[in-house]
Amino acid sequence: MTEKDRNLPAVPALGGEASLNRYLSEIRKFPVLTAEQEYMLAKRFSEHGDTEAAAQLVTSHLRLVAKIAMGYRGYGLPVSELISEGNIGLMQGVKKFEPDRGFRLATYAMWWIKASIQEFILRSWSLVKMGTTAAQKKLFFNLRRMKKNLDAYEDADLSPENLAKIAKDLGVSETEVVNMNRRMMMGGDASLNVSMRDDGEGQWQDILADERPLQDETVAEAEEAAYRHELLTEAMQSLNERERHILTDRRLVEEPKTLEELSQVYSVSRERVRQIEVRAFEKLQKAITRIATERRLLPAM
Repeated sequence: MTEKDRNLPAVPALGGEASLNRYLSEIRKFPVLTAEQEYMLAKRFSEHGDTEAAAQLVTSHLRLVAKIAMGYRGYGLPVSELISEGNIGLMQGVKKFEPDRGFRLATYAMWWIKASIQEFILRSWSLVKMGTTAAQKKLFFNLRRMKKNLDAYEDADLSPENLAKIAKDLGVSETEVVNMNRRMMMGGDASLNVSMRDDGEGQWQDILADERPLQDETVAEAEEAAYRHELLTEAMQSLNERERHILTDRRLVEEPKTLEELSQVYSVSRERVRQIEVRAFEKLQKAITRIATERRLLPAM
């Protein structure tokens, strides 16, 4: 067994709801990594199995796990357990992360964290044992939000209009929406005033974190978005004018144009437009990879 295959180092202890505040305070002490620091640590782990580098990658993203876990606290499960499951997902994300792809770890690990938490909720909530298909999972994790947006959060029986809209938006049958809604209403959400301990001390609302974005996360997300936009802009220069126009109108706008519309603009067949789009996208991907690699290899200024 190589060093890389061993389990990643343990994160700070999380001993249950009573110690949650202390845990949240502890993880804020870990520094946020710059893009260059993150890349070098990820390379050390991926190429040399350096578990100390992996530990730094994990601990610097524990705040991200806590933030995501807080978004699932309405399912009646202890927040500390949601965070623990999310940390497992984070570790898996670190193991699978490929730094040379040019994206930040947070962008990649977020999906592992959410998947781990969602699977834990589905395993733990007896009322949603039926939620095994992708559509049912999507329904389970989006129904509360959609009901809230429709001002029907407390409705045990949805109106025909709301029922039809939710079913259409989530791609499930109205019957599935009705059944899931009734199951979830029967289960109920844990009250924020429920005591956390047997002695009656402490309430759920006492441990809820400020949901405003953390300053360091906001900065990191802005830097990541700017970096990706810069890469895309530079890579687009590798395409000729027709390729840029077609790719932009087909994939980079909110309302993409049809093949028929573009075929009329360039007086070619729809199949020819499709071929140009595919070729342009492949060229763009290669250019982004090349540019990102070259930037990593450049000496620090």
